[in-house]
Amino acid sequence: MVSVVVEPLLLLVGVAAIAAAVLYTGGPKPYGYFGLGEVMVLTFFGFVATVGSAYVQVERVPSAAWWGSLVVGLLACAILLANNVRDVATDTVSGKRTLAVRLGARAARRLFAACYVGSFAAVVAMGLSQPWALLGLAALPLAAQPVRTVMTRTDPPALISALVTTSKVEIVIAVLVSAGLCLS
Repeated sequence: MVSVVVEPLLLLVGVAAIAAAVLYTGGPKPYGYFGLGEVMVLTFFGFVATVGSAYVQVERVPSAAWWGSLVVGLLACAILLANNVRDVATDTVSGKRTLAVRLGARAARRLFAACYVGSFAAVVAMGLSQPWALLGLAALPLAAQPVRTVMTRTDPPALISALVTTSKVEIVIAVLVSAGLCLS
């Protein structure tokens, strides 16, 4: 309801987010099966959620919101990549053309690692103007295990574990960066 008071057009953003969720695997041509899942996750779980929330709260978009959208959005993409790397063989057979299928498992694994690098680089970029945001770097040691797992393992249980651990890393880094921004 706050969005209507701040900016009625934000309702359209909400409708677009709902449509994006439904059309990921639904409808006649699910975009998740055409290699667009990660782009939409970054868009909606990163930019729309983070920048939109900042705008609703302060009626402007500080630079930290843009960097923050990369911090959480790229790790959300990593979660999806861990899942899709696990499913490359079965998705290929069933005709699902996820980004991992399109790139191939090896390149998708590198993209997973790049998402982690980009997320932590965004913490550093944010820290240039908001030094306490660098608290997010305390989550860096937690990144080693899921990145190593996705880069070296092919068994589904290990990749599911990396997916779960990435979710936890995303929560930890988000809490730490948020705490840092509150202290700045």
